[in-house]
Amino acid sequence: MNALLITLWERTRKSYWFVPSLMALAAIALSFLTTAIDSRIGSEWMEGIGMLYANKPAGARAVLSTVAGSMITVAGVTFSMTILSISHTTSQVGPRLLNNFMGDKANQFTLGVFIATFLYCLMVLRTVRNAETTPADNSQSAELVAAFVPQIAVIIGVMMAIASVGVLIFFIHHIPESIHVSNIVAGVGRGLNERIEKQFPARVGSPNDDESQRNVEADLRDSFRENAKPIPSVSVGYVDYVDGDGLMQIAVEHDLVIRVLPSPGDFITEQSLLALVSPESGIDDRVEKEVTSMFILGTQRTATQDLRFQIDQLVEVAMRALSPGVNDPFTAFNCMDWVQACLENLASRELPDAHRYDEDQKLRVVAEPVTFAAFASLVFDQLRPYVAVDRNASVKLIEMIGNLVMNVEDKQDRRILAKHACALLRECRQALDDTRTLNALRQRYRDVLRLASDVDARADAKASGVWVGAAER
Repeated sequence: MNALLITLWERTRKSYWFVPSLMALAAIALSFLTTAIDSRIGSEWMEGIGMLYANKPAGARAVLSTVAGSMITVAGVTFSMTILSISHTTSQVGPRLLNNFMGDKANQFTLGVFIATFLYCLMVLRTVRNAETTPADNSQSAELVAAFVPQIAVIIGVMMAIASVGVLIFFIHHIPESIHVSNIVAGVGRGLNERIEKQFPARVGSPNDDESQRNVEADLRDSFRENAKPIPSVSVGYVDYVDGDGLMQIAVEHDLVIRVLPSPGDFITEQSLLALVSPESGIDDRVEKEVTSMFILGTQRTATQDLRFQIDQLVEVAMRALSPGVNDPFTAFNCMDWVQACLENLASRELPDAHRYDEDQKLRVVAEPVTFAAFASLVFDQLRPYVAVDRNASVKLIEMIGNLVMNVEDKQDRRILAKHACALLRECRQALDDTRTLNALRQRYRDVLRLASDVDARADAKASGVWVGAAER
């Protein structure tokens, strides 16, 4: 249940309608509050203030009607501008970035201001009345009903209209900024860095007290699989959220060991397995349903727990930019810069142990985290075919690898980066004919190898902030 609530909250909070809905409800509540204040204190105290006093019901109606009508019109235009700019931009940078635009709080706030002002004026408008005579109850006499003009409410409505003009000016400035490709890429890169900081190290249980027994790769005895019960999926979709704390609680409560099979972002069918749970004798239908409920599936990948999704977004923009139809290498360079920052951030993190223990140091949950090697493969293996045919992009990518080698501390990670540099050089030899470019790539590749293996050379490069290949540009 916790996993479901968390996922629903994340989806609701990022929905385009969430902020406007809250502001609309607040506007309705404000209209009731201001009209109640007006009915209690009256309007006599404002009669001497000419610039604030709307002395006739007709004048108040005209003001409120004008504001309400203009606000709903502007709200429609604003929404149309947003959808048009989003559709145009996503056709250039990729449809998977659509949710990033829809979750833009500035766009949500702008639409919310216009809708809130419209609803506020509409709710206040219904309370304005003229003076009239009505028959008294059960008699032929008549009594006079005084006119009611909610002066304070009208003033607040005018102030909201003035504020809406300022928001419109801001929105006109914000839309071009929000669809600028550099800002789009920067938003994805910052979001990925924030997710890396939140997810590493993992908080599900504790690693083994003995550091020599820790391993980021899951390794269980054959007896575990022999005694484990497979837990199949009951629906189809992408794994959106895995409640690790919930799985740990189930494992401790029923004295189980749970091996989590899919990772966030994986596509699951009804033939797929969610987990292996051991021993099988400790599992009944209720426990199986509890384990299944810890996995939330969706119709599309999201950034809730799926770090690979945001990496794929950056890679997708870079690949589109390098395609012959777009031919925008500088956008690809921008993506590579942010990918470098994210990989450096990930390399500096302590990856969680695949085996998670309870407070008594008893193994409870096993799940393989996303490693630096997997991230590097996700980036370089996908980019390599597009980069290898472009002189500028290939030089940029190998320089990016050199910068990573210079800044990454783990020796194994530097060796992985050197292998990707070798694969890039090999593919460039087949795709490029320019001798000068190939010589530059060979020189930079030799520099990458030297930095990856020579501690002193890496220390010197890190102290100076540049490595030889970059200095030769």
